[in-house]
Amino acid sequence: MPASAESLKAEESRIQAAYAKRHSGKLYSRFNPAYLVMVQERERRLLSLLRKHGCDSLEAKRILEVGCGNGDLLRDFIKWGAQPKNITGIELLSERVTEAIHLCPKDVDIHQANAAVLEFPDNSFDIVIQATVFTSVLDTTLKRQMACEMRRVVKSDGLILWYDYHMDNPKNPDVKGVTAREISGLFPRCKIHLQRITLAPPLARLLAPYSWLLCEVLSRVPWLCTHYIGVIRKNKSR
Repeated sequence: MPASAESLKAEESRIQAAYAKRHSGKLYSRFNPAYLVMVQERERRLLSLLRKHGCDSLEAKRILEVGCGNGDLLRDFIKWGAQPKNITGIELLSERVTEAIHLCPKDVDIHQANAAVLEFPDNSFDIVIQATVFTSVLDTTLKRQMACEMRRVVKSDGLILWYDYHMDNPKNPDVKGVTAREISGLFPRCKIHLQRITLAPPLARLLAPYSWLLCEVLSRVPWLCTHYIGVIRKNKSR
């Protein structure tokens, strides 16, 4: 059953209030060695997944990011060859929408919206991506609706790219990790391929200023990694 308008609004308000309390400072700056380790590893793995699934040429691909934040990942796709006119980002928080519009090329389509109600036709995009969005949503019905919308708007031969925590953050009650089992339930009748990625942030913050190599080695130990990265595809055989 779809989330009611009241529950949508309530969860929107909770998320907005949670982000309003955050003061990340330079935590998500590429001048922060730990964050740089994370984004460069994510970039390598995303490019590898795109290449593996036949998307190593992005020029003609239509791309949607749900929860695009300030457009950082959208700009990565442009760097990788995507055309700004083919890129769309939606974001719930108005201040991030303003920042993304300011930072991205003018042809990128960015607007404020809830990912549970996507105003696009079926089969509109070649690639739909979410990065650390689902962990910020605590309402189970809303998460299901978001996943359903992502499945609806991606083409039958398209890719859903996933990057998110699979475990809880004990210091942040406003987020909840999404396990592999939950992802399977969110995307029924889909082929799902997940891999562990991203060295636990406390370890990365401790080690990255001193040893890039050690971070690289430890990030290959699955139980030290806090995220899943992967590809979700519609199962055309059903």
